[in-house]
Amino acid sequence: MATFLYRLGKGAFRRRRLVALVWVALLFLAGFGAATAATPSSGSFSIPGTEAQRAFDLLEKRFPGASADGATARIVIKAPAGGTVNDPGTKTQVEKIVSGLNSGPGKDQVASVADPYQTHAISQDGSTAYATVKYKVSGMELTDEARDALKASGDEARAAGVQVEIGGDALMAAPETGSSEAIGIVIAAIVLVITFGSLVAAGLPLLTALIGVGIGVSSITALANVLDLGTTTSTLAMMIGLAVGIDYALFIVSRYRAELAEGRERDEAAGRAVGTAGSAVVFAGLTVVIALVGLAVVNIPMLTKMGVAAAGTVAIAVFVALTLVPAILGFAGRRVLPAGTKSKLFGGGRAKAAEATDRPNGGTRWARFVLRRPVVVLLAGVIGLGVVALPASKLEMGLPDDGAKAVSSSQRKAYDLISDGFGPGFNGPLMVVVDGDKALADKTFDRLTGLDGIAKGGDGKPLVMPPQLNEQGNAAIITVIPADRPSSHATEDLVHEIRANSPREVMVSGTTAINIDFSQKMNDALLPYLALVVGLAFLLLILVFRSVLVPLKAALGFLLSVVAALGAVVAVYQWGWLGSLFGVDQPGPIMSMMPIFMVGVVFGLAMDYEVFLVTRMREAYVHGERPGQAIVTGFQHSARVVTAAAVIMIAVFAGFIGMDDQMVKMIGFGLAIAVLFDAFVVRMAIVPAVLALLGHKAWWLPKWLDRLLPDVDVEGEGLRKHLESAAPQAGPDTERELVKA
Repeated sequence: MATFLYRLGKGAFRRRRLVALVWVALLFLAGFGAATAATPSSGSFSIPGTEAQRAFDLLEKRFPGASADGATARIVIKAPAGGTVNDPGTKTQVEKIVSGLNSGPGKDQVASVADPYQTHAISQDGSTAYATVKYKVSGMELTDEARDALKASGDEARAAGVQVEIGGDALMAAPETGSSEAIGIVIAAIVLVITFGSLVAAGLPLLTALIGVGIGVSSITALANVLDLGTTTSTLAMMIGLAVGIDYALFIVSRYRAELAEGRERDEAAGRAVGTAGSAVVFAGLTVVIALVGLAVVNIPMLTKMGVAAAGTVAIAVFVALTLVPAILGFAGRRVLPAGTKSKLFGGGRAKAAEATDRPNGGTRWARFVLRRPVVVLLAGVIGLGVVALPASKLEMGLPDDGAKAVSSSQRKAYDLISDGFGPGFNGPLMVVVDGDKALADKTFDRLTGLDGIAKGGDGKPLVMPPQLNEQGNAAIITVIPADRPSSHATEDLVHEIRANSPREVMVSGTTAINIDFSQKMNDALLPYLALVVGLAFLLLILVFRSVLVPLKAALGFLLSVVAALGAVVAVYQWGWLGSLFGVDQPGPIMSMMPIFMVGVVFGLAMDYEVFLVTRMREAYVHGERPGQAIVTGFQHSARVVTAAAVIMIAVFAGFIGMDDQMVKMIGFGLAIAVLFDAFVVRMAIVPAVLALLGHKAWWLPKWLDRLLPDVDVEGEGLRKHLESAAPQAGPDTERELVKA
């Protein structure tokens, strides 16, 4: 493979105008498709195989006008101090809110507005009432007109001294990521300039990564409605694509400069850079793709589509690194200087002094330190991550509701007003769907009234609403108000108790039940997903390193870093430690998809550093160096670049911590801290310590397995022999073409 990639890189360098034209054309086509495509919807959300999903499917058939999957909003009204919502002035304001939503802007998307005076949605003390607004479409599909009308519905009442707060998923909007991306790109640019000491060399990875992400995200936008991808699918693709795109280009450019420093012509240096570092890029990209596509194991269509879309963006980043990067290096010509040479901006174009060149760099010094004390470094790394991982044993998962919003937000105020005026269970009523006639519905109603965990009304009776039959009389809805808040263990126990004592025709649904089913499905899929992803990547790494112990060590190190990252997430977002520093307004359960999401994404990214760092060690070992010296050589050439790549990826992910959405904050923090642990503790400390202790055994592979595995030549040994055998027949390179560029 190294020989093929060598030819590909050298060909792209020499035919740079054609290669650049193809990529620009692809960017234009993707951009044109995105610009002309209809505005993407939120995408359909379903959880196949769950009871809550069966109930929703039944509702769509038996209650077609109910908009079961539509967005909802709750407008909570609290009368001025000393008054009630039945006072004439307050009642007039409430009626204006209801009529305004029914007849004002955005009314076409409104399915119903429940008048609190007709539905008796008034607290016992009369101070608080709420109106439920049901929409025909999901929160992401609401027009700006409808959402603005909802937000402005209480303005007149507020001016009259009435407190009006609004909650519900109707206020949900696609997260704005522009500023987050900008922060990550700025930090990445600074790191690249420091790493390369040249603005041109630093700009190449940024330019090519942006082109790759532009093509990927634009393609997702163009196909969003056709493939039902939704607006949130591009967020993951952008986050991952930008990080790996910069990293992959960084490794190619770094190797190119190293080849120039050895005196090779520029097209030859480009070919060798792609043939060696490009091989690592291919296999690193494959591990990321495997991890993302593997999300299909969860069997939640939304996650599958997100994973496949992000995997496509990663694949584009790999092709960009292998073709567009060497092409742009050709355009840059002599402006990209050999490694060890300072640019005019940073040092007048001078090469490093001889004594500076001979002095060991930071990577070499660190590797030698680890070789002297491998046991101490290994124990320090493992124990340190183990301590950080301890909070993960107390992990509580769920899906955040308005109770997890900032205390200053209208959603949180509405949530608290409902809890204070009616009881916490009113924030998450259960919807029991009966697939049967009135007799079954009445029997179910009687059984529900005898269960514990249900809120009591002023008369002491359980708050179980009488069955609402459809027109055909073959289905019914029974609303149950839990005694505790939606995310509590007591409410979850109530859902399980209802299901355990009900026939198949009786199903529990609603937002609370969906969250419970979603969390359970994520828990059930975690181990199969982990086994699939780690197993496939383990086989891939055996092929890359031709070793059994190195891939095993890579997998175990990854598990350690992921568990430690989960421990940090629990400490910050569940327990609230350092919460103010990371913008945690309300500690609470960890998002259900966080563990499996971190396993998938972090595993792919962690293997990047494993492949890039250990491949260089393997290359030195294959070329005759002893195990210890091979570790030093690997760090000498790769530590600086791996460090820069990790800092860039951390910066990209950490930029999302500043967003308002709590889930995006959590994802950004989790990925950033996981990369920090994996790159700087596992790969830079534990890996060399283990390899030092194993010595030659690290590269052991059974002979029978060695014969079965194809030789992919990641370390470039076959390429070196090919070039040495072809050297006498090779003609002089035409450097004149490069000077013209």
